[in-house]
Amino acid sequence: MLSSLHLISSLCVSLLLHISRVAAVELTFELPDSAKECFHEHIEKDTESTLEFQVVTGGHYDVDVVLTDPTRKVLYKEIKKQYDSFNWKAEKTGEYIACFSNEFSTFSHKLVYIDFQVGDEDPLPGLEGVAQPLTQMESSSQEIHENLNAVIDYQTHHRLRETQGRHRAEDLNERIMIWSVFVTLAIFGVGFGQVFVLKSFFAEKKPSAMYGRH
Repeated sequence: MLSSLHLISSLCVSLLLHISRVAAVELTFELPDSAKECFHEHIEKDTESTLEFQVVTGGHYDVDVVLTDPTRKVLYKEIKKQYDSFNWKAEKTGEYIACFSNEFSTFSHKLVYIDFQVGDEDPLPGLEGVAQPLTQMESSSQEIHENLNAVIDYQTHHRLRETQGRHRAEDLNERIMIWSVFVTLAIFGVGFGQVFVLKSFFAEKKPSAMYGRH
């Protein structure tokens, strides 16, 4: 019983460490206005990779994206895209470059999330080279691992949506405050103007001002 508990706890720790290492490929960065940021990744031939991105905040939530291979051949290109995911298999070994451009914007900063995954996920620690079929314990560990990966993915996208929603709410609140200040100033201006005009109607005028001098 104690050995089983020890095995389960060891597998859970390994799962958490493994997931933390895999999640390190994710990145959120700030893209200033009129700026361009590129990310370089060395990929071996016949390796399957995935590039996923999403503009979290800024402007119209769009960005230009270009992905090129070692020969600078364009594999993927999108203009003013909010989010997308692109999968490909490397035809050559070398440096692949993913560039995100905000050069079309002159005042809007962007916050961009990317997930650059290269190759297949490493086997679960403790299950390397294990022949099929898996035991019940190994199958349960594999299922837990997959479920935890799914939970992490859901949490990541939930945080992105939460950040995007909060930014939109703050932006809307700022616009409402500015409009409220403008309307308030306009109301005071109209009110003072009406008081001044009404006061001029009842002001006593001198005879010289009414009939002029003779």
